Amino acid sequence: MIGLIVKHTGSNYTVRSDDGLLYNATVRGKLRLKDMKTTNPIAVGDRVIISPVSEKEAVITEVQPRKNYIIRRSSNLSRQAHILAANVDRVFLVVTLTLPETRYEFIDRFLVTAEAYKIPVWIVINKIDLLDTKALQEELEYFHRVYSGAGYEIVEVSALKNINIDIIKSEIQGKITLFSGNSGVGKSAIINRIAPGLDLKTSAISKAHNKGTHTTTFYEMFEVGEGFVIDSPGIKGFGLIDMDKTEIYHFFPEIFKFAADCRFGMCSHTHEPECAVKKAVKQGDISESRYLSYLKILEDDNDKYRR
Repeated sequence: MIGLIVKHTGSNYTVRSDDGLLYNATVRGKLRLKDMKTTNPIAVGDRVIISPVSEKEAVITEVQPRKNYIIRRSSNLSRQAHILAANVDRVFLVVTLTLPETRYEFIDRFLVTAEAYKIPVWIVINKIDLLDTKALQEELEYFHRVYSGAGYEIVEVSALKNINIDIIKSEIQGKITLFSGNSGVGKSAIINRIAPGLDLKTSAISKAHNKGTHTTTFYEMFEVGEGFVIDSPGIKGFGLIDMDKTEIYHFFPEIFKFAADCRFGMCSHTHEPECAVKKAVKQGDISESRYLSYLKILEDDNDKYRR
């Protein structure tokens, strides 16, 4: 019997069979995905083969090939990876410019991974109702220049004030959509707006530290209209894994575009003469922020960015 992983808590899974039945499932033996060292060999969104042992219990015997997945370096010290979700049609990367402030470096690392695995990303700016000062409005304009300029779709929303939630609700239909981002940016609050009946748990931002707390503690998929959404725990950092540094620029669309005009075919876009990428940065065709993120990814060994 074939089913879909819709919830993952520790070593236990909830599987929705193709005929709509839900099973509590565990893994048979030491199931591992070929050539993949991960803390979770099975993720929400995976298609699996199950063997029912009762009306509500089953054993997972096989994971079917994935069309894609979004992965980051695990937060433990084993240098393993953690899969956020598999077989997704789109990611809504939820960010905030205040309470809390999402770091651009985090955004860029997430986008690089999504590009590498060919997963479309929309950037959702939540809490736009809080952008009530000139400085925050200027930051919003700058954000649009950086990421719209890089080719990403951006939608401004407010879960609190129900602003532009209809856009999100429309875009999830017919798709499997992962909502991801830092703690406290309002992922669950947005999902509650598009599907009030779910009543997902949310929490307030810590005013002392201007940071979010982990409200969602596991990955879970919900059916909303004709689509599915995946709510996920907040993540602090985004460590890259299994990427050749000579190919990192491929996953910055705007850098890749200009790289074709570099004098040297193996240009690293760091120090070479007649580098079209560096020229584009100087002329403002590539944002300095994105270019600096690219350089930092090349320089880092990723160890300090696991968490």
